[in-house]
Amino acid sequence: MKRPEVQQAPFTLDNDLSKTEKTRAVVEAMVNGLNDHDIAGMGRFFDEDFRWIGNTGCGFKNGLEEFQNNWQRPFQAAFSEKVCTDEVRIAEGEWMAAFGRQNAKHTGVFMGIEPTGKDVEIRYMDFWKVVDDKIVDNWVMIDFPYVLKQLGKDIFNGEGWEKLDSTEIQHPVTPLK
Repeated sequence: MKRPEVQQAPFTLDNDLSKTEKTRAVVEAMVNGLNDHDIAGMGRFFDEDFRWIGNTGCGFKNGLEEFQNNWQRPFQAAFSEKVCTDEVRIAEGEWMAAFGRQNAKHTGVFMGIEPTGKDVEIRYMDFWKVVDDKIVDNWVMIDFPYVLKQLGKDIFNGEGWEKLDSTEIQHPVTPLK
């Protein structure tokens, strides 16, 4: 049986590769703004109508105001002293991706868990599309199961597949040479 052909990477078919360095600059400045906890100033990096597309538990935020009110402010209220560190960044044209971690203190209610005061690591992956010097799309994966585990709640009830691993990796993993 022949499989139907699947079009791969449709979002990057018209990617303008001449925009790579500009994309890097926009994302670099935006991450610095996040580390400055500058919620009110995010409009200088994000298009007013941008889309923030998160995994389950994060949701979908349509537009800058919804992102600020329904993601940034609640997240900052739950996790203070937050510092974002992109560990890897890859840019090509109008697209940039990163993975990394945020280190923060749990000082507000998070998914029903009252503040613990614990220091937590919040792992993430982001893909941004930059058009006309503004982020228009931000695809996000945040490792909420890991955050919850640090706060004492194992959502997999001990059945996560890491139980099959030969070793436990402590983050950050040192790059191989």
